[in-house]
Amino acid sequence: MSSDAELIGRSLRGDTNAFVEVISRHETAIGNYLARRVGRQAAEDVLGDVWVAAYESRATYDLSHPEARPWLYGVALNRLRRHWRSEPAEEPAPDLTRVASDWDPWPAVDDRVDTQALLRNALARLKPEEREVLGLVAWEDLTVAEAGRVLDIPAGTARRLLHQARKTLRETPEVAALLQVPTT
Repeated sequence: MSSDAELIGRSLRGDTNAFVEVISRHETAIGNYLARRVGRQAAEDVLGDVWVAAYESRATYDLSHPEARPWLYGVALNRLRRHWRSEPAEEPAPDLTRVASDWDPWPAVDDRVDTQALLRNALARLKPEEREVLGLVAWEDLTVAEAGRVLDIPAGTARRLLHQARKTLRETPEVAALLQVPTT
């Protein structure tokens, strides 16, 4: 089986089917990454842009790296950033101060903890670069060095950012309560 680097090299020499094979190897992982970031529907549009951009920039791929997945995540991240810049600003939340204090549309909320919301809030407290490294390592199953390649930073910097993200999350009271870890 050919490596991604070999396939990209062949595509640069005119074998268009070789790049299609690279896409087929990684389309599920990259599509899921995008869906987690922008939702399934928007991810489909962004995914098409990722493949076009990857094909157009394949000459810049460092053929010394046999697997293209980190490079493709980098292309996907750049397309995500472009997508986010093109989105209209969100409407501000409605003024809830006018809601009657005795009105509670969701009484069951008091009976359970919304773990996703707690984790989402905890992740929002991280610096963007910490969140990116954590997401690439935890959800995309990349190594720290590969996450560094995606973000175009040294592996040591990626390792430091991952350490800081984990430390910050462990010290976040909501996360510590979920994990039943004592806070410092």
